[in-house]
Amino acid sequence: MSRKGALLRGTAALFIAGVLIGLTAAPAAAWPGHGHPGHGHHDDPIVIAHRGASGYLPEHTLEAYQLAVEQGADVIEPDLVLTADGELLARHEPVLDETTDVADRPEFADRKTTKLVDGSPVTGFFADDFTLAELKTLRAEERLPDLRPGSAAHDGEFSLVTYDEVLDYVATLDRKVITYPEMKHPAYYEEQGLSIEDALADLLEERGLDRKRSPVWVQSFEYQSLLNIAERVDNRIGLNIDGQGEISDADLDEYASTLDTVSLNKNRIFPRDASGAIGEPTDVVDRAHDRGLDVHVWTFRAENTFLPANLRTGDDPAAWGDIEAEFALFYDLGVDAVFSDFPDLAIAARSAC
Repeated sequence: MSRKGALLRGTAALFIAGVLIGLTAAPAAAWPGHGHPGHGHHDDPIVIAHRGASGYLPEHTLEAYQLAVEQGADVIEPDLVLTADGELLARHEPVLDETTDVADRPEFADRKTTKLVDGSPVTGFFADDFTLAELKTLRAEERLPDLRPGSAAHDGEFSLVTYDEVLDYVATLDRKVITYPEMKHPAYYEEQGLSIEDALADLLEERGLDRKRSPVWVQSFEYQSLLNIAERVDNRIGLNIDGQGEISDADLDEYASTLDTVSLNKNRIFPRDASGAIGEPTDVVDRAHDRGLDVHVWTFRAENTFLPANLRTGDDPAAWGDIEAEFALFYDLGVDAVFSDFPDLAIAARSAC
């Protein structure tokens, strides 16, 4: 049992060209702020590449992670799902339809099925019905082709990758880059008699990356899942909290006693009104910091369709709005890290603050 477990039991285009030619590791660079990332609320905010540089290349591909590192990201974020043979695959969801060419593969047509995910029926092709060898024959596709045609132009070029392969890549770099895996839908796997927590813990233990200061942080939307994995590893652990509305002091007290980080939907900090505009922030960042919790925020995207109404430019959903102003609002509040599909924009905005 880990030490934390014992405690819990007790209580842009140039960059893309570089990727396609063949990326090399980014030059050595210091962490922003005063030292190591994720500690100390007076440090500069950390930039987390959300699914890689997913604003520019199909998400959760090695090429998207490499581009994020080239752009200077401090952290890359692989979402993890399980394969039929127990491997950890970097995909946003167990269902593969939106981000791969699986639906166009006649040899896999009989794999389409309906399963319950978080209590709701979902029909599609599930990663856990494929071996890793089969998944390696698929190719990645852009999830938002109408908004990101530049990324969609690379559909079919990149293969799917495992978290093990991502860790192999990070180990070649000449600067420290954190990986921040998110365990997707742990309860879905538990209902099938599987454990994504054990799969991740096994891998981290095998690679000697299960310690508090390891360059791996762990996240999930499921609180119990985080308590479970904390029984086995000592990595920094964060709970993702979606939605809008106040987070009570009692909840923050509990999270502070068991976790290192709360990772919040932007609307928890700057709520949107009926028009979709944002105004004054809540006090959740200060209240979390008062309890020793780091605050990470998601997800920053440049396209109008994702921005608050008062930060959009024109009426085209795919046009880029004033994302620099949005970053500045959150940086000024002292958040510890931001997730962005555009790590280069997050870094530029950080430099301007």
